Order: sequence, then C-alpha cells, then structure tokens
Amino acid sequence: MSEFWQGRRVLVTGHTGFKGSWLSLWLTLMGADVHGLALAPDTDPALFDMLDLPSRMNHGLGDIRDAASVDRRINEVKPEIVFHLAAQPLVLRSYQAPVETWETNVGGTLHLLDAMRRAGRPATLIVVTTDKVYENREWDHPYRETDRLGGHDLYSSSKAATEILVHSWRSSYAAEGTLRIASARAGNVIGGGDFAENRIVPDIVRALKSGQTIEVRNPSAVRPWQHVLEPLSGYLRLAEKLHGDIAFAKAFNFGPAAGDFRRVGELVSAATHVWPGAWRDASDPSAHHEAGLLAVASDMARLHLDWSPRWSFEAAVERTISWYRAVDGDASPLDICLAQIADYEAG
Repeated sequence: MSEFWQGRRVLVTGHTGFKGSWLSLWLTLMGADVHGLALAPDTDPALFDMLDLPSRMNHGLGDIRDAASVDRRINEVKPEIVFHLAAQPLVLRSYQAPVETWETNVGGTLHLLDAMRRAGRPATLIVVTTDKVYENREWDHPYRETDRLGGHDLYSSSKAATEILVHSWRSSYAAEGTLRIASARAGNVIGGGDFAENRIVPDIVRALKSGQTIEVRNPSAVRPWQHVLEPLSGYLRLAEKLHGDIAFAKAFNFGPAAGDFRRVGELVSAATHVWPGAWRDASDPSAHHEAGLLAVASDMARLHLDWSPRWSFEAAVERTISWYRAVDGDASPLDICLAQIADYEAG
C-alpha cells in the first residue's frame, strides 16, 4: 500500500456505484480520509451497502447535475484529491435517456470543475471517462490518446465531450495553477459487485443464478476486458504522479495487454467454465448500435506512470465469477473484496 494516501483528504464522486465502491474501499485501506458525493445506489443489491461503506467513509448524497449541491460538498470536504466517477455509465440507457446522460456526464463535470476553481484551493482531479471516447472506425489497431474523439451513441459522445471540456478547461485556466486535471480512459471493466442492467457480467450472473440460458446480444464484439482493480490502480498511480508534477495533466488510457482483447462470446465461455451454464447467440440486427471492435493502447501509462495490467483475461474472469458464486453461497462480499485487493497488491 502507498504511504502517499495516509491521511489524504479525498473526494470520490459516484462512490455508491460499482467502481466507486471498490475505489472507496481501497482508499480507506490505505488510510485516506475518504468522502463521497453521489446519488443513492441505483441497484438492489448494491456493492456499496454490501461493503458497509457508509460506516467506513464520509458518505454524502447529492446530484452532480445540481451545481449548488456540488458547491456545498466541495466547500465541506476541501479535498486535496478528487476522483470523478459520477456518471450515467450505460450505452443502452443513453438511447432511452439522452438528456439525463448529457446533463450528468458533461454538465455534472462542468459543475465540479467550476466549483473547484471557485474554491481556489490547490487540488488534483482525475476525471474518469471511457475507452468509448474515440471515433470508432472498427479498425484493428488500438486507439491512442492522440486519436480523434467521437461517439456513435449518446453515452460515448457525452464522454468524448467531457474529454474536450477537460482539455479546454485545463488550457483556459492554466495560469491560475491551482487545479491539476487529468482524464482516465479505461477499457471494459469487470469484477464482483456489478449489478447494473444491460451489462454483460451481471446479465451472465443473473442467468446462472436462475438456471436460465444466457442470452448474448453481441457475441462477436471484441472488447478490452480488465478486472476493476486494474484501472483503479491506474487512477491511483496517476493521482500520485499528478499531485507532484503538473506534467501529468493529460489523458491516459488504461487497458489490458494486447492478447486480452477478446470477443464477448469468449468472455461468456470463460465465465461458464467457472460457474457452469449454457448460453446462446441472441443477436438482433434491429437493435441499437454497439461497437463491434474496440481496443485501447496503454503505452503512455506504461511509459510515464510505470503502470501495466497484472491479471490476464482468464484471471480477471475467474476472480469476477468466483466472487458472485461465493456470495451466492453466503460468503462475505467484504472479505472477498479485501482478499482480492491484497492479492492484487501482492502482484
């Protein structure tokens, strides 16, 4: 564990979500003074509650679409470091709720940036976006941080717009020198405790628990799968570096090794190897667009942050599905998360 985090005053937006819960737990283990700003968990069950995080951190409810709420929280916490994870994170939901998606992902980020600037205190901000910020041309080579931004769907375009906002904010207020901002673009994250709708691993687990055949809507799509601890370790490393050196105020990709870009069908097959079950191709040609091929290059993170993924595709799937199967057998979610964090830190 890094001594850097001992006693650090950290704000995590979106701390009640899947990734936010894992990050908040990890930060508390490293001795950080962790505060949150988020809506109440929107799944039942929720990892946030399973880990009893309200008793482990300073839990604050608020909507980042409400500028006054963001202002209050920034002034209450006076954070040294902020991880901005609060978002509408689902592609399919963005088709159903385009205004909510943009108000949350772009407007919410703008409220946070403005509140931190007006607070006038030195701080480090990591804005978490996604690998889907790139204009996806379905080509074979992984996208690099300098490739063109875009987005076919409303979720992806909102995150690309967030990246443009962060870049322009950094350029506009560089002379003030109080706020150091970097963005983090992670690949497709899997791990225990995700219960979202229309996301592949929760859908797999729900089918396995009920003894039903897993319906896979896009089995040939290729994605950069990685366990949740991989990008979180990257966010932590980036925050440490940026807090000491403004040169790290830029965008970084965090993705798996090249050999771990795999098809959705391979993910499902690997999952059913750990928790036996059956699946079928449920592709629908009339369904909303989803990218067929997506991969990101993490060379910058390897070169400048000394970060690289530790767990292979097979290890990530095994730890993910084993988490759900053990919890289904009444194991403690907290104990499993603590064990996996310790295992990850041990290398």
